[in-house]
Amino acid sequence: MDLKLNGQLRSIDDAQVDPSMPLLWVLRDVLGLRGTKFGCGVAACGACTVHLDGQAVRSCVTPLAAVQGRAVRTIEALGGDTREGSLHPLQRAWLEHQVPQCGYCQSGMLMAAAALLSRNPDPNDAEIIRAIVAMARSLELEVIAEGVETPEQLAFLQGLGCHLYQGYLHSRPMALEALKGLLP
Repeated sequence: MDLKLNGQLRSIDDAQVDPSMPLLWVLRDVLGLRGTKFGCGVAACGACTVHLDGQAVRSCVTPLAAVQGRAVRTIEALGGDTREGSLHPLQRAWLEHQVPQCGYCQSGMLMAAAALLSRNPDPNDAEIIRAIVAMARSLELEVIAEGVETPEQLAFLQGLGCHLYQGYLHSRPMALEALKGLLP
């Protein structure tokens, strides 16, 4: 099977893979690309997010057969170049804003954020949150409580795991700030 991966055509020996094998395991175990992570195996956490024809998809539930003839991009090529040191503006913003905590889900968050910005170069806070909130239970978000205009907005943010403390909704601010820093 041939796979369009990170801008290059890669051949995979059919004896090594089953068409129903999740793309995640092909990337990690067959091709040795370890940037995409296994988190939950049920498409809930997003640590395994890659781009499929420019759209963010969960590779842990995407069978290899579903990517035949389609373009797959992993975190290794997010910067546009697979050479070490080539960073996407999001990756630079992540570093500048010190977003990573443990770092395990960061590749998935970056891939989801990059897909969002490619389809919507000027998202609002809610669109950003929706795009990356499922990525990690430790979503880094801070919203000034006075800026929340309705009880529904407050309930939505609290549903994301944020809590009200001294006039702020807290989780962690850096991912949202990093994304907003790239907007026009």
